[in-house]
Amino acid sequence: MSEVDSAQEIPASAAAGTTRLREWPQEELPREKLDRHGAAALTDAELLALFFGTGTKGLNVIEMSRLLLSRYGTLTELSRLSPQELQSIPGIGEAKAKHLSAAFELGKRLAHQTYSQQSLETPELIHELIGADLRAQPRETIRIILLNTRYRLQKMEDVALGTINECLARPADILRPALVHQAFAFVLAHNHPSGDVSPSDADRRLTRRLKEAADLLGVRFLDHLIIGRPATPGGEGFFSFRAAGLL
Repeated sequence: MSEVDSAQEIPASAAAGTTRLREWPQEELPREKLDRHGAAALTDAELLALFFGTGTKGLNVIEMSRLLLSRYGTLTELSRLSPQELQSIPGIGEAKAKHLSAAFELGKRLAHQTYSQQSLETPELIHELIGADLRAQPRETIRIILLNTRYRLQKMEDVALGTINECLARPADILRPALVHQAFAFVLAHNHPSGDVSPSDADRRLTRRLKEAADLLGVRFLDHLIIGRPATPGGEGFFSFRAAGLL
């Protein structure tokens, strides 16, 4: 649900930031909505409000949460912030900042556990596993996903960090975790913070060199994914070298 939709669910009298929560209709309070309809029925702002518990001077907790999402756009953008950056936001002190960072990390780990028992042989499943996390990174990040003989998740590691538009890594640096952990196969993934998933010449060269090195070492290079934003509504938001016939 978008923030436009969530705004429509807030009583008009609260839009100006003057209404206390206890003055709201009982059925519109997040805790009561959760009890009646479940957590899935709550907007992002309402879930954040339940998480924070209290607002700040001049804003109740839902209004504070709505303004926070309005400022950063999405939960993905919000998850990019460090605890220190979160603390610079009015109403979010050290405790709330650390708790929110921990909640985002729990979400990432839950996603990893969800896919640990699946065969990750398709780019779509790999994207489901790491897409949201890599998309949230402010800098180019190269990640290796190690797989066992059943193509199930064995381990993941970030092998290089770069700038907002470049990340340099050698095949030896990328393959080291695969050798150390004796992986049967691996998938390489990295993000383009610009959102454009088109592979650069450097991406193509790295993929070719990595394939040659992996073949020599007897490790299967399953795919290389570039994570960005969908070019069109409903688009995939990633590029697969394997699906494109380039690997």
